[in-house]
Amino acid sequence: MKRLWKEKQMTTKTTIIIALTLIGLAALTGALLWRQLPDQMASHWNANDEADDYMPKFWGVFLTPLVTLGTLALFVILPNIDPLKANIAQFRESFNLFVALTAAFMLYVHGLTLAWNLGYQNFKMSAALLPFLGVLFIVVGWMLRKAKRNFFIGIRTPWTLSSDSVWDKTHQLGSSLFIASGGAAIVGGFLGGADAFWLTFVPLVGSSLFLAVYSYWLYRRETKA
Repeated sequence: MKRLWKEKQMTTKTTIIIALTLIGLAALTGALLWRQLPDQMASHWNANDEADDYMPKFWGVFLTPLVTLGTLALFVILPNIDPLKANIAQFRESFNLFVALTAAFMLYVHGLTLAWNLGYQNFKMSAALLPFLGVLFIVVGWMLRKAKRNFFIGIRTPWTLSSDSVWDKTHQLGSSLFIASGGAAIVGGFLGGADAFWLTFVPLVGSSLFLAVYSYWLYRRETKA
């Protein structure tokens, strides 16, 4: 058991190194491009792929790397203080892949933002973002299939947290729904516009709400048995 935990820790260490390297490269790239960037940087795009919000250059360059760094810190700290951290160790490798891919996605968004503000605007933000986001959803679905009961990672409702059986059944279905949502997001990236929005967020929100209700139904059925 101790050997298994050490192997997981080594995998986690590698994940942290990869994420910190990506964050450092993103911050360095922004700093090197500082003089070429406008004082007010586009930071948000609407469903029609039009920039509709802006922020000062400092935050446009450094906010995403800082947020990614904070997110990484939470991903490292929270599993270690979870009372059920031994359960997390059982799917740590898939969680580590999720952590690394999340960092890569956030910094990919940062790269697209820098490119747009440098004047390279011959692409649709949704078409560039959504296929990667879809892959991230698919990895989440894969992770959910392996996830064991804990307080920080997965579909955490009062009913999944109260029962291993409810947790496992909810996450098996959740895995399939998130993978399907990922596929829909990839398709949405090719369609663009409002279709991209509906194909990305409606399946995701609908799946999340359905899984909450489903976990309650499983719990009620189990407690009545």
